[in-house]
Amino acid sequence: MNRALLLILDSVGVGGAADAAAFGDEGGDTVGHIAEAAARGEADRSGLRRGRLAVPNLVALGLGEACRIAAGRTPTGLEGEARRGAYGAAEEISSGKDTPSGHWELAGVPVPFDWGYFPRTEPAFPKALTDALIERGALPGILGDRHASGTAIIAELGEEHVRTGKPICYTSADSVFQIAAHEEAFGLQRLYALCETARELVDPYGIGRVIARPFVGADAGSFRRTANRRDYATPPPEPTLLRRASDAGRAVVSVGKIGDIFAHDGTGRIVKAVGNDALLDAALGALADLPEGGLVVANLIDFDTEFGHRRDVAGYAAALEAFDARLPEIEAALAPGDLCVVTADHGCDPTFRGADHTRERVPVLAFGPSVATRSIGLRRTFADVGATLGAHLGLGPGPYGEPFL
Repeated sequence: MNRALLLILDSVGVGGAADAAAFGDEGGDTVGHIAEAAARGEADRSGLRRGRLAVPNLVALGLGEACRIAAGRTPTGLEGEARRGAYGAAEEISSGKDTPSGHWELAGVPVPFDWGYFPRTEPAFPKALTDALIERGALPGILGDRHASGTAIIAELGEEHVRTGKPICYTSADSVFQIAAHEEAFGLQRLYALCETARELVDPYGIGRVIARPFVGADAGSFRRTANRRDYATPPPEPTLLRRASDAGRAVVSVGKIGDIFAHDGTGRIVKAVGNDALLDAALGALADLPEGGLVVANLIDFDTEFGHRRDVAGYAAALEAFDARLPEIEAALAPGDLCVVTADHGCDPTFRGADHTRERVPVLAFGPSVATRSIGLRRTFADVGATLGAHLGLGPGPYGEPFL
């Protein structure tokens, strides 16, 4: 019996989505634009990195070819022949460019419905929603009530929040209601309880996630978000790959925010960690102990939260290079019969306008001791990833997607 490792590089899109214009994202290309900025010297930062994007292991697995398949060109620095594993790109058919949609579709369940979104107005939230949250949460009021970058709005309103006890509520282009509060002044458990209340209140609006965004610090200059983030997602509409594996009695390990994204539906053992390296350590540690037929799913979040949303091109480039440096370790951890798939859930082009996700195709790099080198072309849905992993694990076909191996 085989084992599988799914590594989701949060927001590492490769451009080219056919419907990008419908989302206002025409021209978005996360990996391509980072590579081009690096080649021009615009992704340099003293002490962090310099020069062209250097990801030789990803190139050998077909990242440059995936970019060409997705967007029609191979970015500067990603030239080179794919030498091992199957490579290609995938199109998203779900109606959103948010985290749950991308992850669920990768796990074999596209989202056929439209999420609810809050308008780009001030206030952004319906008065009935905020009134109910204030009453049920015994709050003196709320701050924010608009679209915003999380780090920016905490810097702007954090001191007032600590002084008044009013939590900071904000949203984005995603289907999301986010609440930021100081872990000590407001209380972490109180924040979680408030988010559970908000989860109930936003259901009638079709909102995909409520996110607790705790932070610490003494003032605007020292506020920083902590690792105690918690996502409260609506459950997937149908059994995902994780649920099907769990129902079949397989060991499932969910690393990082995977458990929250799937609303803890079939997510098995949950392992938390902070930062890409620690998350990857946790995934490899889980793989080392994984029995035959088991599945490890990990989200490497830093690409998105630390660099994509913050429009940090140099930081994003350095993070790609750091992941690339660990690929030999990942390959060495794979036993005969194991399959690893490296992919993404959407884009978040740090060179693009705004601070939101970008609608993009994603790379699909599949490798393992028995995986032959070949192109799998452009897959018509992310669900082909879930279908392939399901077939590899002997779970039988799901309702969506076609295996590519």
